[in-house]
Amino acid sequence: MLDVKQLMRTNYLTYASYVILERAIPKLDGLKPVQRRILHTLKVMHDGKLHKVANVAGQTMAYHPHGDAAITEALVNMSNKGYLLDQQGNFGNIFTGDPAAAPRYIETRLSPLAIETMFNPELTEYIPSYDGRNQEPLTLPAKIPLLLMQGAEGIAVGMSTYILPHNFAELLMAEIAILEDKAFEILPDFPTGGIMDATHYAQGKGKVKLRAKIDVKDAKTLVIKEICFSTTTESLIRSIDEAAKKGKIKIEAINDYTAEHVEIEIKLPRGQYAQELIDALYAYTECEVSLTPQMIVIKDNLPCEMDTHEILRANVEALQDYLKRELEFERGKLLAKIFDKTLEQIFIENRLYKLIESVTTYEKVHTVIAESLVPFHPLLNKEPVQEDRERLLSIPIRRISLFDLSKNKAEVAETIKALAEVEKQLKSIKKYTIAYIQGLLKKYASDFPRKTVLKMMEQVDLRAIETKKIKVCFDPVSGFVGTKVSGEHSFECTNFDKVLILFKDGSYKVINVPEKQYVQKEASKVMYVGLADKQSVISVVYKDPKLHLFFAKRFIVEKFILDKLYRYFDEGMELAFLTTESAISLQMQFIPKPGLKVLSAPFDLSKVLVKGVSAKGIRMSPKEIKKVTICK
Repeated sequence: MLDVKQLMRTNYLTYASYVILERAIPKLDGLKPVQRRILHTLKVMHDGKLHKVANVAGQTMAYHPHGDAAITEALVNMSNKGYLLDQQGNFGNIFTGDPAAAPRYIETRLSPLAIETMFNPELTEYIPSYDGRNQEPLTLPAKIPLLLMQGAEGIAVGMSTYILPHNFAELLMAEIAILEDKAFEILPDFPTGGIMDATHYAQGKGKVKLRAKIDVKDAKTLVIKEICFSTTTESLIRSIDEAAKKGKIKIEAINDYTAEHVEIEIKLPRGQYAQELIDALYAYTECEVSLTPQMIVIKDNLPCEMDTHEILRANVEALQDYLKRELEFERGKLLAKIFDKTLEQIFIENRLYKLIESVTTYEKVHTVIAESLVPFHPLLNKEPVQEDRERLLSIPIRRISLFDLSKNKAEVAETIKALAEVEKQLKSIKKYTIAYIQGLLKKYASDFPRKTVLKMMEQVDLRAIETKKIKVCFDPVSGFVGTKVSGEHSFECTNFDKVLILFKDGSYKVINVPEKQYVQKEASKVMYVGLADKQSVISVVYKDPKLHLFFAKRFIVEKFILDKLYRYFDEGMELAFLTTESAISLQMQFIPKPGLKVLSAPFDLSKVLVKGVSAKGIRMSPKEIKKVTICK
């Protein structure tokens, strides 16, 4: 019986490994498989002329076992990075998010930087393509830190990668610093420009904060000149519209004039000023975003998490290895050239070809030449083999008769000089690597200036932006309270404050500041409307109507849930007096009774201790009280 669980486990692991290693996550050479296959195809096709993208995609399908749409999308994306591919036609717009034209209408080819730094067949390991008909590179010998230059995004099974792009010249200068054992720092640089705070970047394990570049055109007009990476002008305008609908900002009109460069114009209404709106745009729209990288790469055929410094050091190590191997190949070629020219000179100058004029068999010819060359072995850098003797035998008579000895010696001397230079470079490979990087900087650095400005940013205080002074009124006749209510009873507060409402029946509640809200209760009228500032002391006197006993209390409303009804004295009691003034003296008038000589007495309300709102009031007098009045 088939074990379904085991089958699913095996197949899932195979699928996950394929997506991670062959689709979504780049290797340290900075390329995903589809990108590497596109570059390899373009190198095979390279003739200096532009190629239709549709043709390139079709040719790449010989190496990439997926559809042409995926190849075209990867090619356009890589071309828009601006490093490896030249482009002609509409490749879309990274600012607006507009797509590229159809692949039959746009053209591309390898850039000079790609040709110089990405290819060397002698350093490239090839493997059979998916159908075995072709050979494709396992990795490309990239001599530039392409992974950090271009950045990368990819979602695999159970993991994802998000590497931010960095500046070309800064990366190469950091490589020189690594070779010279000096300190260095590398920070992201985005093709969309903008302003960046990389205080918490932490070598790619933290985050960066990005802001759009906003210019004040005049008192009523703002112009956005650069946008944040990961956003488009369309998404930015949408976020501004949404903020305006929610009342976070006020705008009159927004116009998008973006073409080759970003230009979004914001017109402000009456009462709004450009300089004051900038912080609100950063706070409530995509004019400010935070990006958190996730630096997952394929190293030694396994996914691993690295930081920017580790990736750059690995690139420097690979660069040194590539340059060393190139020098070793060059040394081998020079030694072979010296050997060939010296051997040819010995053969012709000493007329060794005369020795085989009377030899009858081909095997005997090789034997005679081999024996004749033995005395000259000390002049050669290796012993001649049959292949070398075969080459001597193929020299035409015309060339022997026209042989220029002095020219040959000069060429040998020049080759020896070149060999000495190669040997010198091999002995000081670090110095040679630095010189190579400096050559790239001199040649290409001006093509890739930094676009993102570095700047420390202060956190936008949302509360400070939104806080506004407002006037709240209460109309006891209509029972409405709010900012759009007219009445004599009013107080000033901010839009973040809360409103405290005390009712005559001993209940109270706290609400947000409304525009217009009906607060009058059917069974009890409103006695007080004020600011719930958790500081104001409220003094009340209430009575037990059955026993004619009066109680006094002072309290502060400190804790509450909005719109929930609470009590500041028990049900069945009646409110006799309420005030928020601090120094109040009351006059108690007692109910006349036989033998009662004192019919009134003062009561200093300000001496009652301030307690919680739920605390019981103190009994004002053991005598029955008829009423209390304010002492004049």
